[in-house]
Amino acid sequence: MGRDKALLPHPEGGTWLERSLELLAQLERPITLLSRHPAHLELAAALPQVTPIAEPAPWEGPLLALHRLMQLHPDQRLLLCPVDMPELSLAVLRQLVAAAAQAPQGLHLAHDGRRLQPLLGVYPSSIPLRQHLAASVDCGERRLQSWLMAHPFQAVALDSRALRNVNRPERDQPSA
Repeated sequence: MGRDKALLPHPEGGTWLERSLELLAQLERPITLLSRHPAHLELAAALPQVTPIAEPAPWEGPLLALHRLMQLHPDQRLLLCPVDMPELSLAVLRQLVAAAAQAPQGLHLAHDGRRLQPLLGVYPSSIPLRQHLAASVDCGERRLQSWLMAHPFQAVALDSRALRNVNRPERDQPSA
C-alpha cells in the first residue's frame, strides 16, 4: 500500500489501529498487540486493556505471529483480528465469538460469502494446535492458508461489508 495501514486516519476518528483496538476492548477481554512498529506499540500502550508486545525479528507474516501469540497465551482461545478491515463492527466480532463458543476447541474463521478471511478468526491455542504450528514454523512454513489446510475449521458467514479488506490506496477509506 506504500504506507502503514494501521496509522491511516479513520473517519470515526483516530487511526485504523486505534479503532480496531477500541472495538476489541468492547469485548471486555485482554488484548495483546504484537507489532514490530514502535508507533503501534505506543498507541496501544495508552489503552488499559491492551498489552503491547514488540515482535522480534524475523517478521515473516501472520502465521509466525500467530505462533508467537499461541506461545504467549497457551490453552486460550485467541481472536486474531487484522487492522485493515476498517468497517469491521462490534456486532460482527460478537457473532464470530459466539459461533466459536459453540465449539471451543475448533478453529472458526470469518467468511465473507465469497472467500475465507482467516486473519479474522478464533484460534484455540490448544496443545495439539500449538505443537503442529510450531512444527510447521520450524520446517519453514509461513503461509497461514497452507497451515490451515491441515486442520478442520468452521467458516463463519459474516457481513461482507464489515469484512472488506483494504490493500490499495484508492480503497483506503471506509465507505460513506
